[in-house]
Amino acid sequence: MGESHGSSSTPSSFSSLRSYGKAIIEIPKRLHRRAGSVTTTFEEMSRVKARSGSDMHKSLRWYDLVGFGIGGMVGAGVFVTTGRATRLYAGPAVIISYAIAGLCALLSAFCYTEFAVDMPVAGGAFSYLRITFGEFAAFLTGANLVMEYVFSNAAVARSFTAYLGATFGISATEKWRITVSGLPDGFNQLDFIAVAVILIISLIICHSTRESSVMNMVLTALHILFIGFIIVMGFWKGDSKNFTEPANPDKNPSGFFPYGISGVFNGAAMVYLSYIGYDAVSTMAEEVRNPIKDIPIGVSGSVFLVTILYCLMAASMSKLVPYDAIDTEAPFSSAFKGSDGWGWVSNVIGGGASFGILTSLMVSMLGQARYLCVIGRSNIVPSWFARVHPKTSTPVNASAFLGLLTAVISLFTDLNVLLNLVSIGTLFVFYMVANAVIYRRYVSIGTTNPWPTFSFLFSFSFIAILFTFLWQFASPGKTKSVILGTCMGILVGILLAFNMLVPQTRKPEYWGVPLMPWIPSISIFLNVFLLGCQDGPSYIRFGVFSGVVILFYVFYSVHASFDAEGQCCAQNYKELERNPENITENGSISKV
Repeated sequence: MGESHGSSSTPSSFSSLRSYGKAIIEIPKRLHRRAGSVTTTFEEMSRVKARSGSDMHKSLRWYDLVGFGIGGMVGAGVFVTTGRATRLYAGPAVIISYAIAGLCALLSAFCYTEFAVDMPVAGGAFSYLRITFGEFAAFLTGANLVMEYVFSNAAVARSFTAYLGATFGISATEKWRITVSGLPDGFNQLDFIAVAVILIISLIICHSTRESSVMNMVLTALHILFIGFIIVMGFWKGDSKNFTEPANPDKNPSGFFPYGISGVFNGAAMVYLSYIGYDAVSTMAEEVRNPIKDIPIGVSGSVFLVTILYCLMAASMSKLVPYDAIDTEAPFSSAFKGSDGWGWVSNVIGGGASFGILTSLMVSMLGQARYLCVIGRSNIVPSWFARVHPKTSTPVNASAFLGLLTAVISLFTDLNVLLNLVSIGTLFVFYMVANAVIYRRYVSIGTTNPWPTFSFLFSFSFIAILFTFLWQFASPGKTKSVILGTCMGILVGILLAFNMLVPQTRKPEYWGVPLMPWIPSISIFLNVFLLGCQDGPSYIRFGVFSGVVILFYVFYSVHASFDAEGQCCAQNYKELERNPENITENGSISKV
């Protein structure tokens, strides 16, 4: 009996090897990923997805996605950023700022859509960059995405308090916020209403995605009615002279472009926060019934509709009140304060804005939880965040953690501090996704040389940065115009040469970005340009946060990630091929 057992040790070992696991046998030898590799397969993605335990229910259709997109965008940024962008940067030309930001968002939405249709998994940009540029680029981007959502949601929650106060005709800063003299400016006004709102929404999104969608559709429908009311009242009550005349012409410049073209682009960089939300739609791809049809309509359609609404809202506000008299915290509701017989409109707008802010918070918090859930699946952060609750089919751990973090930040942090942090992170992420969609179309690892595409992306970005730097800092004049024109010509030439000389190696099976590589290249340029419009402190904060992220990756993530685990398993696989006798009877690996 003993000899018989010993004589069959090798077959038994291979049988144990099969039972030992898919984690070893099914891991391809090519799992050792390097930057730029696109060798991550759908089987690998499914295996990573399995870390969440239960699956998310496929319950969403295109109209749910359009509702999430509109609800996620309209109601947050437009009520938070419009006043500040108009008064400090663009003046009445904020209308054009919204159009520019909308174009940039739409081009980025095309890039997101191609990835989301091809890979209908949660995680959005993190998942797309992970299979394109590798784990580190994905983690840096994913961390900035989570930061962007947390800070923007905290900003929106504090804005909710201001608009709720406008509904009742009181000053939220004076009545509902507690000032603590011992804390520094920007962090010394405690907002407990914002905290309560975030915690309540966190409980809702932990319960059910489908029920969250129904609630979002109801709130969004009500909010759209209020948006229409704001637009109609603004055009009816407003005066067209406010498009060109400030309230105080002795101290502030006149005209539709009071701060010039540069002010328009600075305003576009600020109002870009208003478009955060459509990328949250892509994070729900795992819960969409028919990704091929529903995702393109949901993502691109919501951005297009929202851009039209934003431009109309900006026009109505600019017509209603001179740009230098606009309230930076609650511009729409405060515009009617002091108007004879129209004070009630301020209360109605405050209530409508409150509805919109609630829908925006819900969508954004749904998106941020799914980002962290997918990052947790890769073990780059603790896998506890990846767990999906078996009863609710939602990422409860990620939702609860980020809800608490957002609540804490919204309690202390001033609106202006939060807005600067958000825009730069958003633009950086969208810039990376535009690069990734080009790289994935033109590079197939093992069959094509990646360097022509790498060279194009690097040189195009470099010239775009140079153009932006000259735009911001070169002295006005003919020389500046000539240099800027030369840079633009070089950009077009680089793009034409790449388009003619480098063939695409991969065509999307279902939906792809049209006019490749022109649209994603324009998206790269616009994102770089708008990044150049950010102020210095924003870059300092962004650099500090990115530095912390890199340290976390070096000291924790690189050792615990799924890629590292996969490399370890691949090494074990090679060892077991050579020495199958090292597998014990129960399928474990014996110590050698």
